[in-house]
Amino acid sequence: MFKLFRFLKPYWWQVAILLISTAVQVYTTLRLPALMADIINNGIVAGDTNYIWLTGLRMIGLTIVSAAGSLISSYFAARVGTNFARDVRTAIFTKVINFNLLDLKSFSTASLLTRTTNDVNQVQNVMIMIFAILLRAPLFLIISIIMAIHTAPDMSWIILVGAAAILGSAVMIISIVMPKFKVFQKLIDKITLITRENLTGLKVVRAFDNEKLEKDKFVRTNDKLTKLLIFIDKILELQNPIINSVFNGTTLLCSWVGISLLSKDFAYLGNMTAFAQYVTFVMISFLMMSMLFVMLPRANVSAHRINDVLKKPMRIRWREKTSGMPEKSASVEFKNVDFSYPEAEEKVLDNVSFKAVAGETTAFIGSTGSGKSTLINLIPRFYEATGGEVLVNGLPVKNYAKNDLIERIGFVPQRGILFAGTVKSNIKFGAPNASDEQMRKAARIAQAESFIEKLPEKYNARISQGGANVSGGQKQRLSIARAICKNPDIFIFDDCFSALDMRTDARLRTALKEVTTDTVTLIVAQRVSTIKDADQIVVLDNGKVVGKGKHFELLKKCKVYQEIVKSQLSDKEYAKEIKQAEGGSHA
Repeated sequence: MFKLFRFLKPYWWQVAILLISTAVQVYTTLRLPALMADIINNGIVAGDTNYIWLTGLRMIGLTIVSAAGSLISSYFAARVGTNFARDVRTAIFTKVINFNLLDLKSFSTASLLTRTTNDVNQVQNVMIMIFAILLRAPLFLIISIIMAIHTAPDMSWIILVGAAAILGSAVMIISIVMPKFKVFQKLIDKITLITRENLTGLKVVRAFDNEKLEKDKFVRTNDKLTKLLIFIDKILELQNPIINSVFNGTTLLCSWVGISLLSKDFAYLGNMTAFAQYVTFVMISFLMMSMLFVMLPRANVSAHRINDVLKKPMRIRWREKTSGMPEKSASVEFKNVDFSYPEAEEKVLDNVSFKAVAGETTAFIGSTGSGKSTLINLIPRFYEATGGEVLVNGLPVKNYAKNDLIERIGFVPQRGILFAGTVKSNIKFGAPNASDEQMRKAARIAQAESFIEKLPEKYNARISQGGANVSGGQKQRLSIARAICKNPDIFIFDDCFSALDMRTDARLRTALKEVTTDTVTLIVAQRVSTIKDADQIVVLDNGKVVGKGKHFELLKKCKVYQEIVKSQLSDKEYAKEIKQAEGGSHA
């Protein structure tokens, strides 16, 4: 947990004020028993009324100062703790949002959500307690013991007995609950995972009538969590009767020993009273520290989980500034590129080479698992090639600063992803400074204008989280409009035309020619009709390039491409395509 203390650095002056105000509070509070002893010994016993009044006024003044110190320290404890939690959450979010796809696979989405929310809250609560208790309690403890021994040395052994009893019980409780907190966090992760899966997959659950199955799964995990919490609470509740017993026992001891000493010397009355108050402070300090030490293990588990995310080494490191000068003409080139997942035996991509140039469309096709999507994910460095070289505008992607590379690419994922906001904010997501005219042009080219104009607020219409209030095809068209509005050097369409009907698909590809005359267009597709007119088609099979050329060229020489085309056409249509390829009428 102490590794997270680096987030306190910006607030050092607030921590300093907190320490000073805490010290003032402790000093003024612990002066009161000594002054009370003076009133009894030098005022009441001696019958000196003036001394009683003067000392009483001093006690009132010290009480006011102590209250002010407590108020200031409590304020800054809450302020620093809250700012600390904000900074930790921001650090986790920043780290996660910069993960590449392989880094993200090290943690489940549910676990990352829990670490950002529940774990940070656990650490925040304990951090506030550290400021409020851990700084104050040791000062109270040490000074109270010194003052108690100085006031009544004959009774000092009582403190040792009480302290040993409280420390022993705290160690016992911590040793029992510490392993349970780790299990608790894992169960919280699982609860979050099950909830998230069912919320995102609600249609599938209902379609297969599996509500009872999913409910039973949730109930089982929830029951485990409940039983664990009950067990932890039972153990933690043991500290209250133990501490009460110790507290009452020490009070009785103080009274018994004090009275026996008082019978020998009545002047010992003030000292006995002060000692009893100091013992109370000692016990309260131990109580506060034991509460903190019981909570600390749980927060420590959360802190470890947070640090696991923050210290996760980035697989891809970006340059601060682009090294080298990219060519003015847009291009994407793969030179003998290999890719394999960590610890995987087989390559996902094997010796892939091709070049896509400005003004031309390069398409990728192949069976499921052939490596198409992986290939295009290497261009914006979502993954890093494990062999060979990927070049954008003639410069290796490893030489680019992140912003310099990403601003050149307009990426449309296979599944349309929208963010909560408006139609306008989603289209301008990659180009916030784009004009409204550019936005409308992008929507028109993406064939989204027709349905946007029918919305009550048109471009200011609300989009709910994940685009839940629009259809799959509308989501896809808005995603395409977002990429077009960015006006990039390179368009990457990762099988994003699959949610569009054939007519809309054809109109969109025709309209795209308006904005792709000077850009590289890369299309991953399953439908041959989508890529039939591409300037270059790259055929992949098991991660290898088995064909490269135009549609009719591949129909003549590439067996894998022939099989793909044949699977999507009737026998009559396929025979016609083959005849055209062999006859050369397509030329």
